[in-house]
Amino acid sequence: MIGRLVGEVVHMGEDHVLLDVRGVGYIVYCSSRTLGGLGVTDGPVALYTDLLVREDLLQLFGFPSLLDREWHRLLTTVQGVGAKVSLGILGTLGTEGISQAIALGDAASVRRAPGVGPKLASRIVNELKSKAPAMMASAAPAAARPAPDDDPSPGAVPAAPAPVASTAPADALSALANLGYQPMEAADAVARAAAETPDAEAGTLIKAALRALAPKG
Repeated sequence: MIGRLVGEVVHMGEDHVLLDVRGVGYIVYCSSRTLGGLGVTDGPVALYTDLLVREDLLQLFGFPSLLDREWHRLLTTVQGVGAKVSLGILGTLGTEGISQAIALGDAASVRRAPGVGPKLASRIVNELKSKAPAMMASAAPAAARPAPDDDPSPGAVPAAPAPVASTAPADALSALANLGYQPMEAADAVARAAAETPDAEAGTLIKAALRALAPKG
């Protein structure tokens, strides 16, 4: 299994890059968001990879972070979501966008991705909603923590155009879990609060989520 590649971009296509790794060229398929990040990076770049193996085909898919790769793997567990559709979703929404869309049951946002119709968008949201809280909780640490062998030199993993996710949503989600709230309802409340105030600190998100979770009437 090829899990990570570091090398020079020799050529960039519409949906892939040709990466020269010590004289060996690897064709790696990427989302538009990832390609955009690679396009502004000088020197060596690094990609976490997922290898698709079929009887007559070997394809590598590249991601700027482990979180992106895990979302790709999770998305492709849904019937009708192949690698191309998964990359389209990640390219359109990013990991934070898809996390919030699934937690909120927002199939309309998922439909914005190329190749995703209404039925498939609903299936993605319904099948992955129970798994979104765990992905949301892991988002901040995964985005902020470098891999053990990462080099802080120009060979480090290139950042996608989107900024590094704040730890506030994950911290708020953890706090609500400690208070006894169920993961799905906590994720829904935190996602709504974060959508209303994207730059809010954890304390602000917790208060807003608690107000949303409070019994009505």
